[in-house]
Amino acid sequence: MNCIALYIIFGSVFQGVSRNLTVNFKGFQTIYYLRKGCTSSTCEGVESLNELKYAGEVGCALLGPTCTLATFQMVDVEIGLDLNMPIISAGSFGLSCDFKKELTRLLPPARKISSFFVSFWKFEDHIKPTWKTVYIYKKLNNTEDCFWYMNALEVDSAPFSSSLEKRVILRKEDELSEALASKDRASNLFIICGRPDDIMDLKNGTQMDSDPESAFLLIDLYNDIYYNGSSNPAMRNVLVLTMPNTRNYTIDTSGNNTMNDYIAAYHDAVLLFGQVIRNIITSSDFQQMETVSVNYFRNVSFNGIAGDYELDEYGDRDLIFSLIYTNKDNEYKVLYEFNTTTNVTYLKDNNPDFIWPQLRLPDDHPDTKGQQIQGIVITLGATVVGVMATLAFIFYWQNRSYRNMQKKWSHIPSELITPLELNERNMISLKIEEDSIKSNSYNLRRARYDKKMVILKELKYTDGSFTEKQRRELNALLKIDYYNLTKFYGTVKFDNEVFGVFEYGERGSLRHVLKEKISYPDGTFMDWQYKISVMYDIAKGMSYLHASNIAVHGRLKSTNCVVDNRMVVKIADFGVNTILSPSKDLWTAPEHLRKQGISQKGDVYSFAIISQEIMMRKCTFYTNTCSDRAEKLARVQYPSLTSCFRPDLNFENAGEREQEVCMLIRNCWDEDPDRRPDFKKIEFTLRKIVSLDNRADESYMENLIRRLQMYSRNLERLVEERTALYKAERDRADYLNFMLLPGPVVRSLKEKGMVEPELFEEVTIYFSDIVGFTALCYYSTPMEVVDMLNDIYKNFDSILDNHDVYKVETIGDAYMVVSGLPRRNGNRHAMDICHMALDILAFMGTFQLRHLPGLPVWIRIGVHSGPCAAGVVGIKMPRYCLFGDTVNIASRMESTGLPLRIHVSESTISILQRTDRKFEYEKRGETYLKGKGKETTYWLTGVTGQDHNLQTPPTAENMQHLQQDLAQMLKTCLENRPTSMRKRKTLSTRQKKLGAEIEMECTEQPEYLHLATDESTYL
Repeated sequence: MNCIALYIIFGSVFQGVSRNLTVNFKGFQTIYYLRKGCTSSTCEGVESLNELKYAGEVGCALLGPTCTLATFQMVDVEIGLDLNMPIISAGSFGLSCDFKKELTRLLPPARKISSFFVSFWKFEDHIKPTWKTVYIYKKLNNTEDCFWYMNALEVDSAPFSSSLEKRVILRKEDELSEALASKDRASNLFIICGRPDDIMDLKNGTQMDSDPESAFLLIDLYNDIYYNGSSNPAMRNVLVLTMPNTRNYTIDTSGNNTMNDYIAAYHDAVLLFGQVIRNIITSSDFQQMETVSVNYFRNVSFNGIAGDYELDEYGDRDLIFSLIYTNKDNEYKVLYEFNTTTNVTYLKDNNPDFIWPQLRLPDDHPDTKGQQIQGIVITLGATVVGVMATLAFIFYWQNRSYRNMQKKWSHIPSELITPLELNERNMISLKIEEDSIKSNSYNLRRARYDKKMVILKELKYTDGSFTEKQRRELNALLKIDYYNLTKFYGTVKFDNEVFGVFEYGERGSLRHVLKEKISYPDGTFMDWQYKISVMYDIAKGMSYLHASNIAVHGRLKSTNCVVDNRMVVKIADFGVNTILSPSKDLWTAPEHLRKQGISQKGDVYSFAIISQEIMMRKCTFYTNTCSDRAEKLARVQYPSLTSCFRPDLNFENAGEREQEVCMLIRNCWDEDPDRRPDFKKIEFTLRKIVSLDNRADESYMENLIRRLQMYSRNLERLVEERTALYKAERDRADYLNFMLLPGPVVRSLKEKGMVEPELFEEVTIYFSDIVGFTALCYYSTPMEVVDMLNDIYKNFDSILDNHDVYKVETIGDAYMVVSGLPRRNGNRHAMDICHMALDILAFMGTFQLRHLPGLPVWIRIGVHSGPCAAGVVGIKMPRYCLFGDTVNIASRMESTGLPLRIHVSESTISILQRTDRKFEYEKRGETYLKGKGKETTYWLTGVTGQDHNLQTPPTAENMQHLQQDLAQMLKTCLENRPTSMRKRKTLSTRQKKLGAEIEMECTEQPEYLHLATDESTYL
């Protein structure tokens, strides 16, 4: 499609609108031109629109042209036409058409392609490594889209080129073949724009078809073969960047060109214009509207035959690119997708079947291991051959080095410089929670020179043999000696690197001081007066610098303004413009973003951005509307016609002097450099404000003392707050430790780091478990078992708080408690354990299971007294453990006990008889204890004068009736439960059989209710 222009006077058949629109088509006849194609339509397009304008036939919208050169003649601010109407183009891909007010582009422009390659080259995952080099093959006969896409990747100032370490442009097929055949080529990656046929022609049946060490990236957006056709072996090491599979049509490849993405885009452009017209006609402003505003074409979405359209704030289409590879079956598969709205890459195939080994794309650098070995052999051979000649010239080179050293100006011998450790910090932070964070932001290469702390700044792109121009510049830098400028002492050479030796700022950069709101708070130290004094320091330093032989800074920013130990701001990084080239960043003036260079007016603009940082104490170039650095740079570099993009500078209840400072800052960042004030005027204005801010009855020393007192009070408050936070955190840690281990053990661990094992002559140990716990688990889900144990043992723990006891551990349904250790309590240990056992037994009489309400839960309790050893076992998850025969006997007392009974040994009864409390107990008789034989044991039943309201333990007489009642109760509970919860999901064969028997025979009792009926058991 050769630059067909369609201008709309008033529309056609838009549904839902009762108005007629007229569509006029106007094309170009290029058959008589010397040059064919898009470039031939530049002048005719402008001439045609001028004719329409003079005839009064210009409509309210223009579709086309497609050609970038023709479009640029219409939309450029300086040389374009004043059409004042939206231009919708399916093309205009070039960077020169970016960010134009009237232009809307429905096909991806070159800057979207550039954004993909910038992001994808930095992207890294388990399939793709980070890439930093590339070959770009630019054919001479590229199509319109390929020409501008490759141009965006080729231009030196473009984002993609500036982000690479190595980039080589290839313009001929011979150059490409030579690069592919070279063993020491610069990269394994080749970017080409075209079609699969171009790849096949370039490879021409060579071994490049199966080369797993290289990768081709083919830009082919307007081709649907990757979703409708099959691949070929030549494409196996090719990644194709193309449009998503959202087309509702098939591209005509017969040669008639009846349907393609350009035709579809212009078709969808009419749909977009129809949507805009419908919105305008239905709005209340339609009668007063003379032209169609371009704002209707910004940040909008609509649907066309090419799929869903998303237009960004500049009218360019956002979409999701597909990166496609060819698998070993010669099928096209999507490997990655890239969202141009968020600039994020998504992996779509985690296990790709491609040609590259180990499921990983190739590195951008070739494997040079063999070449390195060959190079080492050659080097060693050359060294052996030339060693004799080298020895002959040693004396000559020593003398020459000596003469060169004498010629070097201000060169400091390296032995006079003492480098300091790289990991020493130059800041002290009051943030306790950040003390352990290791930041490299303030790690500086510092040294000592002439008993002073200095900074060593690397001077890149030089080996120490300075040119005459560089010598003049550095000699001028040596003569600079001013209070608000860092001092330059000379150069020094370390490890074949040349460094400049500069004065050191103890408190770091101004950017760091502004960010550190803890050490330098707004209300006290960093108040209005100090902010003005900081700006005044910078203005004085720059005024002196501009009046000196250096004349211009060129890299002024808050990161190279340093603060010394007296809180005086000094400017650094000036006077080496022939060695250190200026960079483009947020402090750079707009005229230098467009055309690289330095000027005094550019320094004034940088001063304004720093002043906004000082006033707001927020990030550099802070705005509420934009946070992306690249977007900020683009909007500053290419301002709109109505306003210039600048950071926020708003203050609530600002006084007269605050307003005066804001006005000064706005004047300093004016878009026109000639309207910006010089630093002499800035210094004068700030001096006047500083003199007005100082108190009339206060001397300089009194002002300084007052500010120090404010800072001291603020520092005391900060220390108190941090101390309180530390104590609260320490108390929380101690509380947690006391919940895990006894208090004396915790204190011993904190003081000594260890706990000595200890032997206790007499303690009382308590054991209990749940009767029929295994059977209860059979009728419960795992979560119900956890809830059941948690409900029981939380209440047990609360009972323990009322007694002088220590909970040792819980294992499943077993609960173990001890008294008499680690703190000895005389004879009270038996009494405390028995009181606790009675309280626990009383609680179990009132306890109800949440998932089986009404079903009683029985426990057995065993108590025994005797000697015991205790100590902490383990380093990770330490446990306070008990050892000795007393533990075993207490466990046997529990296991040989009966439900709802407290089984007590004779040693515990003897201790209770020595206390002043009257415990009630019954003699059980002789009980066989494993490992001990027969021992006389007792049932503890209560305390005289106290009613614990204990349940009646089951006996042989009431056992049969009790079993029938409980079985019926359990059956009712199970029937009332939800169907999904009646059976466990996984059962053993034995449990399934048991469950079937229970369901069939309701008269048979559950296993945990099968109690012994031997009367001798209930003595």
